[in-house]
Amino acid sequence: MQRAPIFLKQYFWDIDFSKLDCRSRPRFVIERILEYGDENAIAWMMKNLSRTQIISTLKKSRELTVKSANFWAVILNIKEEKVKCLNRSFRKTRKQFWPY
Repeated sequence: MQRAPIFLKQYFWDIDFSKLDCRSRPRFVIERILEYGDENAIAWMMKNLSRTQIISTLKKSRELTVKSANFWAVILNIKEEKVKCLNRSFRKTRKQFWPY
């Protein structure tokens, strides 16, 4: 089990941080850091998780906001149409549930 450093605890407010295993739940960890992380969290993620995992998570995630997904697509040089939460159909469906 790979434990996350204590400075990441602020991004996992809704779970028992002591039980967070970065190896068994990398997508969850990556989504949180991409959405809420600061420079230290991003540096830790880039060092400890593979670029392939990060890109795969960005492409498949439905948890990221449009703003975050767009930012990371530019940073990681991924075409917008390959990022699920940037697709028009997904944004339209999401807006039905939360119209703001």
